[in-house]
Amino acid sequence: MSNGNKVAAEGILKGIGGASNIKFLSCCATRLRFELNDSSIVDKAALDAIPEVMGSIPQSGDRYQIVVGGGVASMHNTLKQMIESGEGGEAPAAPANNEKSIDDIKAAKRSEGIRGKVAWVDSFFEYLSDSFRPILGILLGASLIIALASVLDALHIVDFRGEKSAGWIFVDSMWHAVFYFLPIMVAYNASKKLNVDPWLGAAIMGALMTPEFHKLSTLASTTSVKDATLGTVGHVAHIFGLPMQLNDYSGNVFVPLIMVAVLALVYRFLKKIIPDNLHMVFVPFLSLIIMVPLTAFLIGPLGVWIGTYLGTGLAWLNTNAPFVFAILIPLLYPFLVPLGLHWPLNALMLMNIQTLGYDFIQGPMGVWNFACFGATAGVLLIALREKNAVMRQTASGALAAGLFGGISEPSLYGIHLRFKKVYSRMLPGCLAGGLVIAILGAPYGGVKTTAFAFTSLLTIPVFNPMWVYAIAIAVAFAVPMLLIFFFDYRTAEEKVAENKK
Repeated sequence: MSNGNKVAAEGILKGIGGASNIKFLSCCATRLRFELNDSSIVDKAALDAIPEVMGSIPQSGDRYQIVVGGGVASMHNTLKQMIESGEGGEAPAAPANNEKSIDDIKAAKRSEGIRGKVAWVDSFFEYLSDSFRPILGILLGASLIIALASVLDALHIVDFRGEKSAGWIFVDSMWHAVFYFLPIMVAYNASKKLNVDPWLGAAIMGALMTPEFHKLSTLASTTSVKDATLGTVGHVAHIFGLPMQLNDYSGNVFVPLIMVAVLALVYRFLKKIIPDNLHMVFVPFLSLIIMVPLTAFLIGPLGVWIGTYLGTGLAWLNTNAPFVFAILIPLLYPFLVPLGLHWPLNALMLMNIQTLGYDFIQGPMGVWNFACFGATAGVLLIALREKNAVMRQTASGALAAGLFGGISEPSLYGIHLRFKKVYSRMLPGCLAGGLVIAILGAPYGGVKTTAFAFTSLLTIPVFNPMWVYAIAIAVAFAVPMLLIFFFDYRTAEEKVAENKK
């Protein structure tokens, strides 16, 4: 570990109350997530003084989050090593004064919503987050492979509109594997989050993706049923005299999320009634016997139905009220992401790709992302003009994470939520970019993509029409950048306070 990383980790441990105050530690894309024994002894002033810390966010109960940006994995590993080696430090005394820090104010605004105030709501969104977080990297990797192929096709270097060669079919398998087996990966992560054997959750979901399960649709005893609403044809197999709807579960995320929630109840019940020395054999055995049929007959069709009709509802809005949809999504996201309420939409994007073959939410979502990055660019320009080294470092790191990784949290927590005027400069960019998609994308039914893409510069080619998307994000980026550069991002009080540092 680097010396700077260790110094920062030591400061975080001390500020959080020492290793003895930590019940559980995990991380997401930019944040360290703590479950503490006593959150009242956290020294926020000490945490705020650590250069690597972009913000600290109290949550319901004794949960606590510390935003450290793109280096979160390294910081998480350093903290784990220090805790395991006994380098925990002593718990600090409670802060002596009652003065509210910037993060106190931010946390208070956060608690005005349901998220952060109601424990079960926090738990629900953490369940969603932790079910997807570990696979965000491979989702990004897969989307970049698709982006590379899209660039080659757009430049007419390789023609993918005809029959593909064996080599490019092989390349397709590299990204298709991620989306095909996504339900198994989500089931694994979700099971781990709910303290269920993750391989058990993965195996139950995998049972519905085996060649034997798919073979059921070809049997003579299987009947076909047409869905008049969706215009699709489904198959119903007859299993020991009982009808079972057959679905293609590849790429589905709603089914594993629902299945694992039910599995957790079954798993805990079995562990409670079965003697400890028989757990290893009979808990997995009975879980499979109960959950595979329950998932195939009930949970699977229910999850497909929920995802399909949610996607159909938003598709209807996108088709019949494209102006409303294209503007609503980018204007909602700046308020959803800080509260962690965007995860259901992320799940729906994946579901759209699986059921419709494309997604129409990510285009407008990209508008919000680039408006966010444009605001950060405006802050960076002012920092360069004023020779503000601290803000220059914060803004440049956040901008790089955004433009090349599509990650907005470093910008949000490092800058935007700390200064009152940023949102008033950023929202016009969201509106302007949304209008561009609404007007220019109308003849095409909006901007669509066949990949789950982190909306960065690298993934522009996965959107269609690409030129509409490129203009929309350019407008969304430029508007807040110029507004901030000419009209600043700070109130007079914030400017004075920052100059005193």
